[in-house]
Amino acid sequence: MRTRHASAVALALAALAVLFGSSCEPDPEPAPDNAIVEGPGSESAVPVSEVNGGAGAGSPVSQDLDGDISDGGASDAGASDGGASDAGASDAGDPDAGDPDESDADFEGAAVHRGTIALSLLTRANPFFRVIEENVVAEAKKHGYDVIVTSGDFKVDRQKDQVQDFIVKKVDAIILNPCDSKGIGPAIVEATDAGIPVFTADLACLAPGAKDKVVSHIATDNLGGGRLAAEAIVEALGDAGGKVVILDYRNAESCLLRVQGFKELVAKHNETAANKIEIVAELPGEGLKEKGYKAAEDAIQAHPDLAGIFAINDPSALGARGALEKAGKADQVKIVAFDGQPEGKQAIKDGRIYADPIQYPDQIGRVTVQTIIKHLSGERVPKEILIPTSLYRREDALKDPSLK
Repeated sequence: MRTRHASAVALALAALAVLFGSSCEPDPEPAPDNAIVEGPGSESAVPVSEVNGGAGAGSPVSQDLDGDISDGGASDAGASDGGASDAGASDAGDPDAGDPDESDADFEGAAVHRGTIALSLLTRANPFFRVIEENVVAEAKKHGYDVIVTSGDFKVDRQKDQVQDFIVKKVDAIILNPCDSKGIGPAIVEATDAGIPVFTADLACLAPGAKDKVVSHIATDNLGGGRLAAEAIVEALGDAGGKVVILDYRNAESCLLRVQGFKELVAKHNETAANKIEIVAELPGEGLKEKGYKAAEDAIQAHPDLAGIFAINDPSALGARGALEKAGKADQVKIVAFDGQPEGKQAIKDGRIYADPIQYPDQIGRVTVQTIIKHLSGERVPKEILIPTSLYRREDALKDPSLK
């Protein structure tokens, strides 16, 4: 009777699922067998060419490396103290020297277990961070490591709790995409005091007394990417120049660096150019579509003659585009974003965004794990590894086979 009753309940539940449909949010992909997805939110200098022995598929051969937001981003990062990333990492070296990849080839797909790496993401809702996650898990598997995956979901207190749980579990290393570049500091100190090395990916720690405890920071060269974004806005506005608004996200070090690079190049351009760019406001886009929409609405009300918008990632840029379309100003205002997420690239192809400095979250994930393996093997690793961006325009999108 119990079996018959259970079957009836299962059929009823299935019928309800068909009737009401699924969630609007895409279901997370099944975790690989070495990934343990946990907790709330479970529903990413030295040349990269030296780190990887060559850039990844579809990636530029890197000249600099470092440790978003991309909601993401800002994977976008320059020097972790906000200094110029072009100066390179203070601990230059080849993180791939004596690369264990070759000797560890037998571990791929094998049952040999060396330990556990813990990863706390800023969010799993953003595709950028999912790519970092997927590549961390895949690279860790090559070396015989499981990965515990959690998400702070933009809440630094939640992320601190996750780090405490990692300490209790005595993991071998921790990777953080900090939810707050300064607020995460005490958790990093606690982990390192417990003897667990901490690495930051994409987003850096800026907390005094904690950032120096991070073994290595691996990220996009956000400062350089911000400069590329400024080049794109100058190009988009042409001879007329004009007023520009920045949609920022001030809790993320990577986004601060993007804005810094953007403003630096705009200032340099204005020194000699007739088509001057005037930055009239910096508004909180927060890396989110709905926030970008609201910020753009405010911007065009305050500045009816607005000519351009620089958004620190694709979601906030797409929100801004929606506000421009609603106000009938889509042709007047040019948008430059950052990231190169699939949705952003499609918007570039469709003419809704002018250009993106694009990031390589796959490299951030792989290089972070490679750096951990080297550190655990006793090798010295760079304090900062920066992965350059490249500018992606409509002509690139038209040749991109991944787009519709």
